[in-house]
Amino acid sequence: MFPTILIVDDEPSILQSLSGLLLDEGFDVLTAPNGYEALKIIDTESPDLILLDIWMPGLDGIETLKEIKKINSALQVVMITGHGNIETAVNATKLGAFDFIEKPLSIDRVIVSMNNALNFRRLQEENKYLRKKNLEKHTINGNSSAINHLKQQIAIAAPTDAWILITGEHGTGKELVARTLHQFSSRAEEPLITVNCAAIPDELIESELFGHEKGALKGASVKHIGQFEMANRGTIFFDEIGDMSLRGQTIILRTLEEQKFQRLGGSRILQVNVRVIASTNKDLEKLIDEGKFREDLYYRLNVIPIEVPALRNRIEDIPKLIEAFLKESTVQYRCATKKISQEAIDALSKYTWPGNVRELKNLMERLVIMVKKECIELCDLPVPYHHAQDMAHGFNYDWVFSINNLNDAKDEFERAFIKKKMNENNQDIQVTSKKLGISKDILMKKVKKLPK
Repeated sequence: MFPTILIVDDEPSILQSLSGLLLDEGFDVLTAPNGYEALKIIDTESPDLILLDIWMPGLDGIETLKEIKKINSALQVVMITGHGNIETAVNATKLGAFDFIEKPLSIDRVIVSMNNALNFRRLQEENKYLRKKNLEKHTINGNSSAINHLKQQIAIAAPTDAWILITGEHGTGKELVARTLHQFSSRAEEPLITVNCAAIPDELIESELFGHEKGALKGASVKHIGQFEMANRGTIFFDEIGDMSLRGQTIILRTLEEQKFQRLGGSRILQVNVRVIASTNKDLEKLIDEGKFREDLYYRLNVIPIEVPALRNRIEDIPKLIEAFLKESTVQYRCATKKISQEAIDALSKYTWPGNVRELKNLMERLVIMVKKECIELCDLPVPYHHAQDMAHGFNYDWVFSINNLNDAKDEFERAFIKKKMNENNQDIQVTSKKLGISKDILMKKVKKLPK
C-alpha cells in the first residue's frame, strides 16, 4: 500500500500541480480546498500525512492543525505557506506540526519533508507496538485477591511522581513491579535505570552513581556517565536498598534531597530530575534499630509502600503462572509446546515455594528443557515438588532430607512443626506460643506464612 497524502490549500493551481507531482512519485493523493473539508476527509479516509496551507479563508491552517491534533495526535502535518515568518513557524511547531515549508514549493524539499514525517510516524508506531509487547511480556500474572490488590495499588501510584518503597521476599517479583510502575507513569518514554545496591563496591559507589571525568580515577581513560545522569527525566530504581552501606545511603540521600550532583573530577553542578523507586527483602525498621540503615532515608523513600505477596499466599495463581512460564520457556528455548497434567499442578499448588515466583519460573524452564514428551506429569517433577502433596497431610522426612540447602530444610521443618502444633492446640495462638516458648506476635507472623 502506498501512503495517502491529503493536500489542503485554497489555491486550485496548487492542489492540481502538487497532487499531479505526488501521484507521479507513487503516493495516493486526496485534496481539500479548506479546513472544514479537510476534517471531513480525515474522519472518513484516514490519510497518512497532511500538507496544510496556513493562510486560508474561514478555518485557517493553524486552527485546522489544532483540530487535527485533537482527532489524531499521531497524524503528521507539514505546513506550507506563501507568507512565512519565524513566529508563525514556531507557533505551528508548538502545536505539533512536523515541518514548515515556504512557497514557491520545491518538489524535492516537499518529498524529503514528507518522507521524514512518514518515517517518524512509522517509528512512533513501532515504539508503541514494542511498548505494548514489553508490557505483555512483563505483565503481573494472577487473579488472586492479593495480586488484585497489588495491581490496584500500582494503578493508583504509577501515574504520580511519588517515591515508592517495594517490599517482599526474594523472588516475589519486586523488579517486575518497579518496571510496571515505570511503564504506566508519565515518564514511560524516558529511561528506567536499575541500581543493584548489593553489587556496587563501596569504593566505587560515587563513580557508578555520579560518573567521572577522564583521568579522575586510576585507569579512567574516558569520561563515564553515572546512573543518576542516565536516569534524568526518567526513573531510578534502587534494587535491594537494604544491602547498601551506610556511606552509600548518606551519598544518595544528599543527592535525592538536592536533585543535583557533580561527576568525580568535574567542577560543573549537574541538575537531575528523577523519580525514585526502591525495593528490599529486609525489615528496614529492624535495620534502623540496629544502626544499619538511615532512618531519614527510610522515611524519604517510604512515601508509598507496596508489598509484593509471597507465592504461598497466592496459591490460586499457580496454574496461570505455570501456563505463562511454560509458554515463555518454549519460545525462549525453541522447544515443542508443553502441557502439564492436573495431578502435577495439584502437587505444585501444595508446595510452599521458599524461592517464590522465581523458583517456579526456573522449575518450568528446567522441565521444558529436560522433559522430552508433550505432557509434563507428576512423575516428571523433581523430588521436593513431587512429594509436596504428601507434605500437605503430614511431615515427610525423606522429602526434607532431599533438600540440599540447610536454611531451606530448616524453614520447611519449622513450617511443618508449627502447623502440627497449631492443629494439636485447635489453632489457639496463645496456647501454642506458650508451649513453643515464643511470643504470640512472632508465632502469628509465622502462621501467616504457612501454606493454606
